[in-house]
Amino acid sequence: MGYKPKSISPGEKMRNYKNIKAYQLADTLVLVIYEVTKKFPKEELYGLVSQLRRAVVSIPANIAEGASRQHEKDYVHFLYIARGSAAEVEYLTDLACRLGYIGKHDHERIRTIAEEVAKTLAGLIRTISEHIVRS
Repeated sequence: MGYKPKSISPGEKMRNYKNIKAYQLADTLVLVIYEVTKKFPKEELYGLVSQLRRAVVSIPANIAEGASRQHEKDYVHFLYIARGSAAEVEYLTDLACRLGYIGKHDHERIRTIAEEVAKTLAGLIRTISEHIVRS
């Protein structure tokens, strides 16, 4: 997963978030959402498009921010926020599909990546949390 359990000592390099699988998957999801939302109706630009894009960008952004934190508890906190944003993206894409803004193929593609992001985040949270308990 690209994670080595420990706190970051002062002067030490931060965790490289770009090597974290959950970040890589979330970054892919951002690109897919931006591509798909270009086709949404203009009247949704400041509604559903904006909300969906904000939520999806929040996932890798929170993984990156958490990885830069010195303490593992802080890292886990940001991973939980990322997981919440992933759930929001799943709901919003389900809604967009029901409204007819996303076709079945794009919806399935988004759902597959979003589910993988959520599973990967859950595993990373579990691994770090177990390490915190043992420390």
